[in-house]
Amino acid sequence: MDLENIDTEKWIELGLQYGLKIIGAIVIWIIGSWVIRNLMKGTKAVMSKRDYDESLQKFLLNLLSWILKIVLIVVVLGTMGVETTSFAAILAAAGLAIGMALQGSLGNFAGGVLIMIFKPIKIGDLIEAQGEIGVVKEIEIFTTKLIGLSNKEIIIPNGSLSNGNIINYTTEGTRRVDLTIGVSYDADIKKTKDVLMRVLLANPKVLKTPEPTVNVLELADSSVNFAVRPWCNSADYWNVYFETTENVKEALDAAGIEIPYPHQVEIHKQG
Repeated sequence: MDLENIDTEKWIELGLQYGLKIIGAIVIWIIGSWVIRNLMKGTKAVMSKRDYDESLQKFLLNLLSWILKIVLIVVVLGTMGVETTSFAAILAAAGLAIGMALQGSLGNFAGGVLIMIFKPIKIGDLIEAQGEIGVVKEIEIFTTKLIGLSNKEIIIPNGSLSNGNIINYTTEGTRRVDLTIGVSYDADIKKTKDVLMRVLLANPKVLKTPEPTVNVLELADSSVNFAVRPWCNSADYWNVYFETTENVKEALDAAGIEIPYPHQVEIHKQG
């Protein structure tokens, strides 16, 4: 018996058996990846054509991509001879273990789903949540990204975001600027109100409807405080805030109306 020939035949047989499976798996992977890419492009085109919300598009496409890739991996493993039933059982057990270890991440995933369903925010909205203020840049599966007012990126877990309070400054389209201006007790109230109102009406970014208001807010310890309340488009909020603050100071100075501030009194001792 020629042992060398037997070993050679065995290796050839094994090579043919597993080589064909490996080649088949590679072919399936290449074709499957191509199919997934084109399916994702087609799905994105359909969503865009039907005017799906941009946030919802990115979330669903991201989720669909992961699902299809997992299915492709299972098919490739099955082609290579791996028992998919056993693999599914292992995957389920691993998923349970990972799920228990990553309860926070699953909560973030659920939070992302809730945000997509109820849509309290969308990309481009200016919001305040979890102690942060910024414009929504992207809503992902587990997190939401904001661009802060100083152009910093803020990442908030979706679980915390969906379970906490969200202030959306963009939804209504307009915002009220709340300013408190204090003047001296010697100032004439009617004259002060007229000066403050003229400042608001002179700013083209201040809306005529709703009308801006100026009212006495309180009689403080060292000043009479006025509530100055102009309305503006959400995009103009900070411009109106800063412009009004500056223009009010200039207008009060021009009108001879004093804005109280702490004075230091020097006491000279007699030697």
